[in-house]
Amino acid sequence: MERLINLWQDLVDRLDGLGHWLAPLALRLVLFWEFFEAGREKFGGSNWFMDIQGRFPFPFNQVPSELSWAMATWFELIGAIALLVGLATRFFAFSLAVLTFVAIAAVHWPDNWMMFSELAQGYAITDRGHGNYKLPLLFLVMLLPLILRGAGKLSLDALLAKLLRADIPPQPNADGYAWGLFAIAFGLPLAMLLPTFGLALAGAGILLLVATRWLRM
Repeated sequence: MERLINLWQDLVDRLDGLGHWLAPLALRLVLFWEFFEAGREKFGGSNWFMDIQGRFPFPFNQVPSELSWAMATWFELIGAIALLVGLATRFFAFSLAVLTFVAIAAVHWPDNWMMFSELAQGYAITDRGHGNYKLPLLFLVMLLPLILRGAGKLSLDALLAKLLRADIPPQPNADGYAWGLFAIAFGLPLAMLLPTFGLALAGAGILLLVATRWLRM
């Protein structure tokens, strides 16, 4: 029995080791292709943001449609390439996540829904009157590990980190500050879709930051 446990642990250790190299890379490759294609289509297409300007959530509905179009185009193109090579991965992954939240609110979110059972019908690829936010939601889920864990070892980020702080091992720390910042960072964009829940999450994050600070004084 002990031998089987040791064999299983050896397998898990090796899978974990490969995971640091390959798991983030797989996400980066898929997301690169999807966002680069979206940016390329915008780059060669006409600005249709002017037709849905009123559907953008605040504060993006205050930005001229020409500027919004340019920002979305270049963030998708540059952000996709950054994900591919693993450079400034957390920044670009979070930027693309915010862009995706805006896209869901403006294009993929149902216009009218009263109950979550109605909202759930929008979890689809084809819009049949209930929205079609399934695909962008999957992109958000795929971006989340890159935001939290970074690009992995097969990336320029890892190479730069090795060059700049070779003698400083990483120190993961899921303390109150980490949870508070996470709640704020994702609560505010989520408020574009679910205002009450998103603002409540961001507010809880602020309270957690204050409480953590007070407990450490």
